Amino acid sequence: MITLVLSSVVIVAFVCWLWQDLQRPPNFPPGPKWLPFFGNTLLLRHLARVSGGQHLAFEALSKQYNSPIIGLKLGREHVVVALQYPAVHEALTKEAFDGRPDNFFIRLRTMGTRLGITFTDGPFWTEHSSFVVRHLRQAGYGRQPMHMQIHNELKELIGIIEDLNGEPVWPGSILPTSVINVLWTFTTGSRIPRDDQRLTRLLKLLQDRSKAFDMSGGVLSQLPWLRHIAPEWTGYNLINRFNQEIHEFFKATIEKHHQDYTEEKCSDDLIYAFIKEMKERKDDPCSTFTVIQLSMIILDIFIAGSQTTSTTIDIALMILAMNTEIQRKIHAEIDDNFHPDEIPDQNCRTNLQYTEAFLLEVMRLYQIAPIGGPRRALSDCTLGGYRIPRNTTILMGLHTVQMDPDHWGDPENFRPERFIGPDGKIINTERLIPFGLGRRRCLGDSLARSCMFAFLVGILQKFSLRLPDSLEGPSLKLTPGITLSPKPYKVVFEPRLK
Repeated sequence: MITLVLSSVVIVAFVCWLWQDLQRPPNFPPGPKWLPFFGNTLLLRHLARVSGGQHLAFEALSKQYNSPIIGLKLGREHVVVALQYPAVHEALTKEAFDGRPDNFFIRLRTMGTRLGITFTDGPFWTEHSSFVVRHLRQAGYGRQPMHMQIHNELKELIGIIEDLNGEPVWPGSILPTSVINVLWTFTTGSRIPRDDQRLTRLLKLLQDRSKAFDMSGGVLSQLPWLRHIAPEWTGYNLINRFNQEIHEFFKATIEKHHQDYTEEKCSDDLIYAFIKEMKERKDDPCSTFTVIQLSMIILDIFIAGSQTTSTTIDIALMILAMNTEIQRKIHAEIDDNFHPDEIPDQNCRTNLQYTEAFLLEVMRLYQIAPIGGPRRALSDCTLGGYRIPRNTTILMGLHTVQMDPDHWGDPENFRPERFIGPDGKIINTERLIPFGLGRRRCLGDSLARSCMFAFLVGILQKFSLRLPDSLEGPSLKLTPGITLSPKPYKVVFEPRLK
């Protein structure tokens, strides 16, 4: 009898929980009904596969429910996606959405912790992000020393291209090291040698990681228990391999800084500055300046600096190789402003308006991070008039904003002129938000823009680009993942006559 009563209680409790789990929160944004346990995970994966990417799946749902904001449940998490500029702008700038989700995937990314600066929030994030920005600037980030370091990396890259002697090459195979070394120098005080096999392996693991997941964390975030059944398929093993490799990579650098530390070196790079802060707070039991936090900050910087900028330059070079007329216009603008042996100067950017417009159009049409976020609602609040419960994950459809026909007119066409006004000055950039907005705007904005400009101008100052005669042309369809990336292709760099 007791067993029957207990069984009945358990069944009733389970049915009540199941009914509650299937209910949408009051005034939650419209969207598909969800399943118990799985939510909309299976539906979203199907739509992403059919449409060609998670960002396109969100856009399809937005059209289906005739709403610029959609509400989903992915695994156990409520997720809201903003898909038009007013909603995206509100999500990016409203302080209630300054939080970051805390789930299995994000903790796995940071080696089981909730540390670093990318995926933390609150006073902890404020303190450490301010510290990182302050000391990177003290070491020269965003100022003349950064531009000098960019020029040094550009010179090496030009030398590598010259040594190819016209052999076809995939730009994506030679760009990442040059880009990451700029930020790496301010972080660690030294460059990573181009022939360092550890870096080669890490960049390959990062590429695999980018393709294996999406901005919502993929199945590993939504159904983390699957890692016990399919650790390889879910990407669990991949992230663990990456964590192990990168931990060993950072460990030697941090240990060397500890050994060589002196007070005089604390302004040389970010690691020395962090060690100084650790020493000053060593008697504070509440101090968050720890060795593991330093490792996670370096991890965040490495991930942020290793892919997005170099991928954008890679796409820009691909477009130029396919469009000789655009290439001719940029060559002419460079020749009008720089001597063939003169190093491109950031101060002359305003004179290269077509080149600037070209880069803006690359970032618009080929937005490599088509989904912004993820953010977390820090309290019960509203978005576009809908109620957003506390701890809801917020994603922003940046691709939708930058492909809005009502604003851009012909968004499918690659047309740099849309950013040039009648007076020849840059216009129409307010809805181009590849680096986000608000307090959580990308810290690498200055580096990314400077690198893209200097590397593109520096390469085109010396070379013309063409596609190899014997190889199939590149595909403009980007591979989906956490970020979008072009399929490997090859171009020929031909020296320009001086």
